[in-house]
Amino acid sequence: MTYCIGKLSVVLKLPQKEIYERLKTSGILYDYIVPSYDVLHTFSSRYLMEDLTEYMKEKGVLVA
Repeated sequence: MTYCIGKLSVVLKLPQKEIYERLKTSGILYDYIVPSYDVLHTFSSRYLMEDLTEYMKEKGVLVA
């Protein structure tokens, strides 16, 4: 969870607190990242960031 927040912060050039709030309010953090940890941690960093940014766009917390 902390890795995802930190890495998304760098990739999206947004503060970690803002990334956390977006993931939390959209449900991505506790409905996707936490329950899917076992699978997500096997992904490459690049793929994980692409997956999460696309999901953030789908949820409306990131503008395309």
